[in-house]
Amino acid sequence: MSSFVEKLKHIRLVRSAVYALVGVVSYPGLAIINKLKIQGTEHLENLPKKNVLFVSNHQTYFADVITFLHIFAAVKWRKRNRLGVPYYLLNPFTNVYYVAAEETMKGSWISKLFTLAGALTVKRTWRAEGTEVRRGLDPSDTRKIERALDKSWVITFPQGTTKPFAPARKGTAFLIKKNQPIVIPVVINGFWRAFNKTGLALKKKGSLLTIRIKEPLVIDYSQPAEVILEQVMDAIEQSKRFMMKGKHHVINKMDK
Repeated sequence: MSSFVEKLKHIRLVRSAVYALVGVVSYPGLAIINKLKIQGTEHLENLPKKNVLFVSNHQTYFADVITFLHIFAAVKWRKRNRLGVPYYLLNPFTNVYYVAAEETMKGSWISKLFTLAGALTVKRTWRAEGTEVRRGLDPSDTRKIERALDKSWVITFPQGTTKPFAPARKGTAFLIKKNQPIVIPVVINGFWRAFNKTGLALKKKGSLLTIRIKEPLVIDYSQPAEVILEQVMDAIEQSKRFMMKGKHHVINKMDK
């Protein structure tokens, strides 16, 4: 069954249908019930069709990725920093994959359906005596991501968790060093306030959702992985120097 799903998600027509379905269902929560503010789509307009890696902080399992897909499709239809009327779902941008934890994608029939939208499932955690233990990427998972980069764009969340300011996994830096992709940092906010943890149910209406797409990073690929990872974490504003500022921002917003 899993091999059948793998084959299906590489068929453009199948992915287009999934994008359209997910897009129609998710659009009201993103752009009508809540307010979506997008910045930086000009950085997407002249990118090559492959070896582009988007790195972002993470606030929900699915709403973040779904918003990326909306934005990419809108830009394909020459929209800038807005979604507008979602007629772009008639012919969405499908040349993109996203990295997701295998255990998350097995959670429900909705998550299994969304696997067809281009999920690169990785074994990010294992359980020891009931406790979740973090680990690096499995070599087979790394090859899976590299194959996707070789022909398309890839979205990844270096922290691998929705917890803010969590440490990043070095696997992202090793991937960047080896494949030397164009790295586009993205900073998101407001999703944790508007949606539940899965990102599939509304928690608070009228929330401001922000997506800031930054210009490509200038990376010295010869630098150690630790240096590259620190540069990435700074760019997505999840490094130690952003931590206190971030906590202050969250507390102030929650008080309002």
